[in-house]
Amino acid sequence: MLTAEKDNTAYVDSLWQKYHRQKSIDTRNELAEYYLPLVKLVAGRLAISLPSHVDKEDLLSSGFFGLLDAIDRYDSQRKNKFETYAGVRVRGAMLDYLRSKDWVPVTMRQKIRRYEQAVYELENELGRPARDEELAARLGISLTELSDIISQLNTATVIPLEEYLRSDTAESMEMSPVESVEFRELQDILAQAIDRLPEKEKTVISLYYYEDLTLKEISLIMHLTEARISQMHTKAVFRLRGYLARMKASIL
Repeated sequence: MLTAEKDNTAYVDSLWQKYHRQKSIDTRNELAEYYLPLVKLVAGRLAISLPSHVDKEDLLSSGFFGLLDAIDRYDSQRKNKFETYAGVRVRGAMLDYLRSKDWVPVTMRQKIRRYEQAVYELENELGRPARDEELAARLGISLTELSDIISQLNTATVIPLEEYLRSDTAESMEMSPVESVEFRELQDILAQAIDRLPEKEKTVISLYYYEDLTLKEISLIMHLTEARISQMHTKAVFRLRGYLARMKASIL
């Protein structure tokens, strides 16, 4: 097993050396083929929270082009591993694809705005996370209807915070010094927001975004259904959005 790992490492190292010398398309493609499982891994994690009509093959294709871009741009003299750098590039390419498709229906956008506004107003008034009963009363609906809405909204929450809740993004992306400082400030604000979440929602956010666990894996750890974990993820993301909106309003 150890010998196989050494042979594997020697193989990919030789490919990188060859590519740096010649920059040939054939060698780049060999590298891309070697790292293809990384694209599938990132696509699998994103796909968990996406609606069924999103084309998974298109998601993989966009990630593959992100991988090619990472191979072209990677500087082996830097300390970060290629897998770390490429993971950010691949994820970014997939998120760009999802944004470009505008896959959230108009009716869903209306529900998002109503729910987001209710969360923003209530938590601003209360100074604490709003309970489901309070949100349902503010929206003028039953708890069952609120639960149904949150279940529908979970497909619309993966993109907005994905790039900010990844701890490795700032080091891996090629940011200017000003952009890097602004990004760090935003991450600090989000860290404060996460600390204010109800305990279970905080755990879901931590395991999903920082430990890279799937919703199914989190459900096993927390002994809850995957649907319940998905719902808590949705509620947590909207609370974080509301906190960011309040912070922005207090600054302007």
